[in-house]
Amino acid sequence: MYNNQVTKLFVKEAINLRKKIQGLIGEDKPYALMIETRFGIHTFGLKFPIDVLILNNENKVVSIRKNLKPNKIFLWNPMYKKVIELPRGTIEKEQIKINLLIDISIL
Repeated sequence: MYNNQVTKLFVKEAINLRKKIQGLIGEDKPYALMIETRFGIHTFGLKFPIDVLILNNENKVVSIRKNLKPNKIFLWNPMYKKVIELPRGTIEKEQIKINLLIDISIL
């Protein structure tokens, strides 16, 4: 975090349909992954809980879900399509709040 209004996150991007559908399922440990979807996410088959951010078109946080456990569904307002799945505890560690601007760097 470089101030209380902007946080930089380094993320991988799900660029093909398979990775968008799969997300972090099948991974042994979590990492920051950005997905574009309006239809919600699920954690069926995930081996670990994750934190989730929903961003608007300006990359401001509009919804937060901490510690989303395996075998759950998370839905949000479908007007937002940018999702970042994060290792559990990232939201708290980085002090991410609603309306915070996220500076995204694609790995």
